[in-house]
Amino acid sequence: MHSLKDCRRPCYYCLLVHLDRKSILTTDTHTLHIEEILELLPHRYPFLLVDRVLDFEEGRFLRAVKNVSVNEPFFQGHFPGKPILPGVLILEAMAQATGILAFKSVGKLEPGELYYFAGIDEARFKRPVVPGDQMIMEVTFEKTRRGLTRFKGVALVDGKVVCEATMMCARSREA
Repeated sequence: MHSLKDCRRPCYYCLLVHLDRKSILTTDTHTLHIEEILELLPHRYPFLLVDRVLDFEEGRFLRAVKNVSVNEPFFQGHFPGKPILPGVLILEAMAQATGILAFKSVGKLEPGELYYFAGIDEARFKRPVVPGDQMIMEVTFEKTRRGLTRFKGVALVDGKVVCEATMMCARSREA
């Protein structure tokens, strides 16, 4: 095993190990573990698609991880013998990361309020995500206008873009 310091060109694994050690050693890094994520999102298994928040800054950005396991129920049918994470679930994982950033930026909602996924633009899929991959979602705040908040999202595996999209969410009372 080598380290970030030993790499001539730092590999993605070494960079993640370095960032993880840095987040453990620094107090200004924001991480959220599954217990905190469950407090923020209404989603539960099998539809909770964010395992951990690696870093975030309120009102600016969030970086989260989804560990893709062959045990996920959708792999039985998508596709038998060649499991691929459905693109719509990659987008949903990014939307959930966006929701966490929105909750952490705005604070607690009033009783009966929710953040709704309001739209998606310019979604592009670059390569498949398969069991064993660790998908990193990076979302950044762009702007709020007329009750809609716009975010830019990218999903990566091994440092390579697998999906990118612009997403909108709206804060609203339940009907």
